[in-house]
Parts: sequence; structure tokens; C-alpha cells
Amino acid sequence: MTKKHYVNNKELYEIMVSYINEVREAEETDSPKPPVPNYVGKCLLQISNRLATKPNFSGYTYKEEMISDGIENCLQYIDNFNPDKSKNPFAYFTQIIYFAFIRRIQKEKKQTYIKHKAFEKSVIFNEMVVSQGGEHHSDPIQDSSFAQEFRGEFIQSYEKGLKEKREKTKQAKQDRENNDEQ
Repeated sequence: MTKKHYVNNKELYEIMVSYINEVREAEETDSPKPPVPNYVGKCLLQISNRLATKPNFSGYTYKEEMISDGIENCLQYIDNFNPDKSKNPFAYFTQIIYFAFIRRIQKEKKQTYIKHKAFEKSVIFNEMVVSQGGEHHSDPIQDSSFAQEFRGEFIQSYEKGLKEKREKTKQAKQDRENNDEQ
């Protein structure tokens, strides 16, 4: 008994071949680009939704943004699918969606870091004003020790990742320069 897949790769491939041929023909004749077939759009949505349920993506609160980014990136790069090189549009689109998810997670982590860092700085500034005898019209921002600890760990972890990334980039640049000298 064969396993039923949620996207029929053979059918998707046939429709993609037809669509790519229409796009090439439109480019040659300077005609408007044809719309993406509904079946392809449906498949992109199914692939995005299914990938979002995988354990490495399932716990995020911004899952809808991830799915939207994945579909948007697929539509952006749909014309780059080359039926002469691959007969697997499912894998092509899954890769695009996967990396769109990764980029969204990185963007959201950066925004969270900025929020935490700004909050941390506002608390420090507020404490400095009060300690220097400045007037204080409202209570200092109350924050649980758990929230402070989480925020501190998150900031430290994010900054450590940035530092490691910079060092890796610097090392790769040095390696390229050493290879060029040889």
C-alpha cells in the first residue's frame, strides 16, 4: 500500500513545467507574466503549514508570520525553479520555506533582544535618577527576579551569539586572505 502525501509531487512538477514554459514564453514576447496556478499556491500553503508543525518550529508565537514569509519567498523565487535540473519542486519549495522560517526567527530574536535591552537600560536610568536625588513621580518599574534573570540570560545569550558570529566571519576572512596569498 502506498503512502498518501499531502502534496502530489508529480502533479506539482507537471504544473510547474507548464508554468515555467509560460513564463519563458512571456519573457520572449514581452508579454505580462502569467499568474501562478492555483494548485501551486495551494501546495505552497500546505507545505508551509505542515513545516510549521515540525518540532523545531512549533513553539513560536509568530508562526503565522513565518508561514507568510515562506509563501512570499516561494512566490519571489518561483521562476528560478529549473525543471531541467530537478524534478522535485516539493523539495525546492520546502527549502525556501525552511530558510524563510529561520530568517523570521532570527528577526524576532533580534527584536526581542532590542526590547529587553531597552527595558534594561530604562530600569538602570530610572535607578540612577532616583539614586542621584532626582525627583521621582512614579514607582520604579517593578520586575520579578525571574523576569530579570530571564531577560539577563536572553541578552547574554544573544550577545554571545553575535560575538561568535563576528569571530567566525573574521576567521573566514583571514582564511580567504591566507589562501589568496598562497
